[in-house]
Order: sequence, then structure tokens, then C-alpha cells
Amino acid sequence: MKQSVDLIVSDAAEVASMAGGGEGPLLGAAMDDVGVIPDGALALAEGLVVAVGPRSEIEAAYDAPRRLSAEGGTVLPGLVDPHTHPVFATTREGEFDMRARGQGYQQITAAGGGIFSSVAALRAAPRDELAATLRRHLDRLLICGTTSVEAKSGYGLSLQSELLALELLAEAQASHPIDIDATCLAAHQVPPEFRDDRDGYVRLVREQILPEVARRGLARSADVFCDEGAYSVAEARAVLEGARALGFDLRVHADELAPVGAAELAASLGARTADHLVKISDAGLEAMLAAGTTAVLLPATCFSLRLDELAPARRMIAAGLPVALATDFNPGTSYCPSMIEVVALACGLLGMTVAEALVAATRNAAETLGLPGVRGRLEPGAVADLVLLDVPGHLFLGYQVGWNPVMAVVKHGRQVFSRGPLKVGL
Repeated sequence: MKQSVDLIVSDAAEVASMAGGGEGPLLGAAMDDVGVIPDGALALAEGLVVAVGPRSEIEAAYDAPRRLSAEGGTVLPGLVDPHTHPVFATTREGEFDMRARGQGYQQITAAGGGIFSSVAALRAAPRDELAATLRRHLDRLLICGTTSVEAKSGYGLSLQSELLALELLAEAQASHPIDIDATCLAAHQVPPEFRDDRDGYVRLVREQILPEVARRGLARSADVFCDEGAYSVAEARAVLEGARALGFDLRVHADELAPVGAAELAASLGARTADHLVKISDAGLEAMLAAGTTAVLLPATCFSLRLDELAPARRMIAAGLPVALATDFNPGTSYCPSMIEVVALACGLLGMTVAEALVAATRNAAETLGLPGVRGRLEPGAVADLVLLDVPGHLFLGYQVGWNPVMAVVKHGRQVFSRGPLKVGL
């Protein structure tokens, strides 16, 4: 007798499971294997994966009242985006044009643009408008195949506005299909009103903002932008040590613009991730490797900023450092909601193979989050988050760019988005 389940997903040319290799992230050469099951299928029940394997085996062992056809496409685990900034009021496309005309990131920031313009816009926006805009942003991530995200505050830079951003993320977590792991990034920049009292703002973050966020349970992690033109290593250490004492996991925007020692700082404090890392030093890489800190790489940001230098992904993978990918979705330097595009950019810019990039965008990214359950892979007992793609195999995800191949998204075993394969008739 067949076992009854809730949903069977079949007719896939490939299921890329990202399974195997024990627990934790895949490292080194193991990243170059996505666990392909040709002609694969899955059985799902009660929001979890019951079985994954060849279609003939799944069909022989399971029956379900609902079926979902992959239409000869590819099935992946739901994509996991471990670095986003989705709570913002307005876009900053003008800055992209300014960069095309020769102005740099730090020039734009010094002139009151960049993060500061997003801070002014968020502080002026009504709560209901911010909530509606956040939902639109999450909808875009979802239809691009993302099912779990790390989401930061950081465009408030005051007690009231940082709490507002995190409250909106908590409300979205309760109502939107995407699962959200919230991070307090009150130390994104020093706000204009504290320009002449940087220590005063660091104290505000340590003594008021982070304690209130912790008291209300609004974020699991704390983050600091430690780089040239942002927070010094000493300032970042003060914030991060205060956050750690309050029980937060730590993340660091590290060494994007200059090799200031932020990667070494992240490692010394046991940070879960250090992100960007365009200018990471050899010592920083070695420190992260020893600490087990994951490198979160953001190739869409490098593309948007027109950077000549890129994060050394190949060197990181060869060293055995945990590597993940993220969109850095934000209004100024990466208005990219698609992890599929990030996979392609990682292949084209960072020299990663398609398999390495997919592992970094699923299993390894999921390992950096604090959400419950096994995510980012398709194996018995894992959370039943998956994406059906209108491509005949996973290699198309580095080869093909310029459109969204997502046909359907399944979240906790329930289909939450459907487009269907592209069919054009005359």
C-alpha cells in the first residue's frame, strides 16, 4: 500500500537536492556537487520533505491528493538570501547614473546621498506606506524564488526609526510567505545629527537601541558597517561587544571599500558572517577560516558599484572557508531581488562554478540563518521549501541570464506562487 502524503512534485528533468556531505555548510570541493537526481520527484507532508528520489520510486511508494508538475524543468531548494535591506521608502536610481558619470560611493555619501538619503526618506514616510512597500519588496523576492531571508534595519539610525523598521519586519514575518530572520543594523552609518559626536551615537546604539531590540525580541542578530567612511574597528568592536553581551548573533559589513581589518574583527568576536569582503586581507581570510565565520559575497553590489576589484571567491573556496551568496537587495547599491541573477553574477564575476554558486545560494546561505528546521536542501525531514524552474538543468542558471525562470514556489509544502512555463503562440 502506498503511503499518503500531501503533495507530490514530479516530472522534473533534474532535482538538485544540495543534500549529502553531513551537517553544516559544504566546503571546498564538496561545493561543486548539487546532488542531481535525474527525472526526480519529491513527496511532501505537513510542511516537510518526506522523500526525494527518482520519479519511479516516489510514484511507486507515495500517493497524494495534490500533484505539481515541474514540466520537464529543474527543482531546487527554496533560495535563501542571507543579506538584504528591504525596509526602505524610496529608490536611488539617480546614484547609479552618478556613478556612471564618475562619482564614487564615498563621494555620493559625503554629499548627503547614499545611506543618508534613505534615512531621511524612511524617517519621513508614514508607517502604512513603509509596510506596503516592504510587502512589495518581499513579493519580488518571492517570485524570484527566495523563500527565506535575513533582513536588516539600518535606514532609521534613531531609536524610534530602527524599532519601526524591525516592527515592520516582525509584522511581515507573521503575514508574508517568506520567512524572515531579522537583524538590527542601527550601526549602518553615523546619522547627521551625531556627525560631531560619533561616540555619542555608539553609546546610543549600545545602551538604548540594542537593549530595547533585545527586550522586545525584534531581531536575532546585530550588524555593523565596519569600513572606510563608516565605523572604525574600535567603534564597531564597541557595538558588537555590546550586542554579544545582550545575546545577539553577530554579522559584519566588512572590508568592502578598504582593508580596515573588519574581517579579523568579525572572526575575533565569533561573528556568524562577514559580508562583502572585496578588500579582505590574507590575515582576515585566515582568521575567518580559524573561527568558522562564513563569507557572504555580494556580486550584484560589485556590479552596481562598478568595482574593479572583487571578493576572492576562488581563494576562499580553495581554503575551505564557508561561502554563501546574497543579493544585498537595497535601494542604492544593489536593487536586485533575484538570487538567480546573483548565481549568474557569481559565475561571471567571481569565477564560481554553477554548482558552487547554487550551494552558496541555498544550503550554505541557510546555515547562516537562525530560522528553525533544515533549509536550503531537499532531504527527508527538511523544510518543504522548493522552487520549480523553467530550465532543463541546473547549468542553465549560469548560462542563461536576463529573465526569471521561476515557474512555481512551494513554501512549507504549500504552493504560494505559480507562473507556468513560458508559451508563446502566434
